[in-house]
Amino acid sequence: MFFRILLMLHRWVGVALCTLFLLWFPSGIGMMYWGMPAITVRDRLERWPTLDPSKVVLSPMEAVQKVGVDATPDQVRLNSYDGRPAYRIAGAIVYADTGEEQGIASRDVRDRAAASWTGQSARAARVDSVTGPDQWTVGNQLRNLRPLWKYSWVNGEQVYIGDSGEVLLYTTRWSRLAAYVSAVPHWLYFTPLRARQPLWIRFTTYAAMVGTAGAIVGVVIGIWLYSPRKRYRFAGAPSRIPYRGQKRWHVIFGLIFGLATITWTFSGSLAFLPFPAPRPVPQARQVQPQAGQGRGVIGRRGIDGGLAAALRGSVALKDFADVHPRQVLGHLEGFDVKELALTSFAGQPLYSAGLSDGTTRLIGLDGHVIDEIERGAIIDIVKAAAARPEAVETRILEQYDYYYLDRRRQRPLPVILAQMHDADESRYYIDPKTATVVGTFSNRTSARRFFYNGLHSLSFPWLYNHRPMWDIVVISCMAGGTVLCVTSLLLAWRVVGRKLRRVGAAAMRRERDGTSLAARA
Repeated sequence: MFFRILLMLHRWVGVALCTLFLLWFPSGIGMMYWGMPAITVRDRLERWPTLDPSKVVLSPMEAVQKVGVDATPDQVRLNSYDGRPAYRIAGAIVYADTGEEQGIASRDVRDRAAASWTGQSARAARVDSVTGPDQWTVGNQLRNLRPLWKYSWVNGEQVYIGDSGEVLLYTTRWSRLAAYVSAVPHWLYFTPLRARQPLWIRFTTYAAMVGTAGAIVGVVIGIWLYSPRKRYRFAGAPSRIPYRGQKRWHVIFGLIFGLATITWTFSGSLAFLPFPAPRPVPQARQVQPQAGQGRGVIGRRGIDGGLAAALRGSVALKDFADVHPRQVLGHLEGFDVKELALTSFAGQPLYSAGLSDGTTRLIGLDGHVIDEIERGAIIDIVKAAAARPEAVETRILEQYDYYYLDRRRQRPLPVILAQMHDADESRYYIDPKTATVVGTFSNRTSARRFFYNGLHSLSFPWLYNHRPMWDIVVISCMAGGTVLCVTSLLLAWRVVGRKLRRVGAAAMRRERDGTSLAARA
């Protein structure tokens, strides 16, 4: 009786979810290489015009005075807008050549932005107003920036532009096709469902949980039925499995890929669930800044209010007054500079130049290009800002580790790893080229790191650092799960078809009986 109950549960869970799982497994392979269309920082740097020193008239302080806000240096960036150099200051835009402040973009500005991004005439595009969710804006922050204007060309290129007059999203036929075989089916990014976010979260979470339970039951059944001594008969010969046809293949693939299916669906069900955090820990001490250095603290706020601030130090806009960005750009002749940002290290004001290839270079106010901040100075600041400097352990990472990973290998290397050995076992990864924290981790997120990121993507360094081994292992698991789902779908169709035939036969009998009664009457 217990076996029959398990078999019934597994059968009907398979009937209910086999199609959904058949979406998840193959799209998991697509997710390894593609995702939803998006614009990266590198995309913008590639398309912005190179900053021309002769056109940069205003200084950062003058631009801030035009806006009338109390901005900090890290809120000021110089790049381009509408083909002209412009300062972006806490959300406002001020042209660096005239001091004019840009308001809501006109139709002409939007047209020029669309044409500049694609290299095609805006007149050749169909322009639609996007006031509600559509397939490419329903799942990102653009849903909060509507209305948007979508420009579509006959070659498949599309750009979305908001009131700011900037391109917020860019898609092509290829990027949309890639999304349809990866992120859209995998995340169930179907607009009618995704537009109802609470329903979408509950549906995907509960479906994965039920699927996990069904997979566990299936593995239990497969192990229960499996006979090492071959007590069954198949095609006239002893067999370890009692079934034939699709059932036999379903059991075989279930025994081979059952554990991978369980761990994958279980970890997927955790995508939207909060993980419990350990007990609260006391705040770290405040440290008084040394000469030329700002105040730092590494405590529960971690990267947001501690080490990142300590590395930057204390600087103000007036510290940049002696050197105009025009002079800095003059020192960078030969570099394709698309953006200048105001930054600092240990209280020393610096400029950060964003180049067309997506890389960043630091420049001193004297025009000296800094290839790398002295690692010893970075380590000194880390220890000075820690609650227990004597417990801090630092080392240089030349390869990604368990907590700092990137399968596309775009995150910077080498980095300085600072292990704080505090109550949270905090770890900070610092890029010595820019003296910025590029990764952080603590035991507050260790459960999610293993049970979600680790199990769902097999994101372990012994695989990531030896590609294509990771690709082979993951694709094998996804392909095995896909075949398992195909056999499940065929069996489900058989079960449902049998039920439908019985219902149809019963209806026909009732109809015949009714006809016979009427005839006799």
